Amino acid sequence: MTQTTSQAMAAFLEAITVTDYQKTSIIEARKNRVVKNLTGAFPPTSDLPFSHAVLMGSAAKGTIVRPIDDIDVLAVFSNANDAWSKYRWDSQSFLYRIRRAYDGTETAQVGARGQAVRVFFQTGGHVDVAPVFFHGDDVYGLPKGDGGWINTAPTVANSWFAKRNSDLGYNLAPLVRLLKKWNGSHSKRLRSFHLETMAASVFRTLGSSRRGGLTNFFEWAPNHLDASDPGGQSGSLSGYLSWTSRSEVIQSLRTAAERAAKAQAAEAVGDHAEAKRLWRIILGSSFPN
Repeated sequence: MTQTTSQAMAAFLEAITVTDYQKTSIIEARKNRVVKNLTGAFPPTSDLPFSHAVLMGSAAKGTIVRPIDDIDVLAVFSNANDAWSKYRWDSQSFLYRIRRAYDGTETAQVGARGQAVRVFFQTGGHVDVAPVFFHGDDVYGLPKGDGGWINTAPTVANSWFAKRNSDLGYNLAPLVRLLKKWNGSHSKRLRSFHLETMAASVFRTLGSSRRGGLTNFFEWAPNHLDASDPGGQSGSLSGYLSWTSRSEVIQSLRTAAERAAKAQAAEAVGDHAEAKRLWRIILGSSFPN
């Protein structure tokens, strides 16, 4: 049976949304694997005792999309045995010590990425393990590429996003999942955290129409490109964009806004085939015909 544009959008959103089974069998299972590995390598008696792990990023916010690629885990280490003093001036040694803890595990490949240890699984996908020291007041010390440290407050940012999602009738997270498909289909110019924060900053109110929400986001987002870190530690999140890439992002948003408006107009006159064709261009080739 031919789907309306609304039905096609709903089917697409369902197809990219992680199932309850995947939350348990993949996301929670891989987080638990991190806990098992680090607890074994860094017990309470260690000079670098592991404390606990916190699920972070898209998996924690409910904005992760299928197919599941990466999962972010914050690995919190304790200063119980004065470990912070040992690594205070050498975060790189701290990071590589965590990396070495994965030597000999059943994972396919392990590599240090400057601020995290990326663990690749033989079954596909990876976990980014961000090892940190807790500094108090929800602030953590994260290794910096040059051997120093940067302060981060990801749990504060997670709570802020959850509050925005609640205030917007729980329509924010589903919209972000759709936006990630747009971003991935158009050169993936925006980092995930940046895109999530932009979306959470754009709307004062947000209804359940995904097509309307997407259209408004594309129209309004250029004015929110410099959204600030809700954790209060990093300032503007657009700093990684060069002048050229910033211009490309704005142009991509404007092009998407034009196509979305045309799709809305086509749907309004009953031309669902044209509306779905345009949404397929915006959101990728897996959008239903």
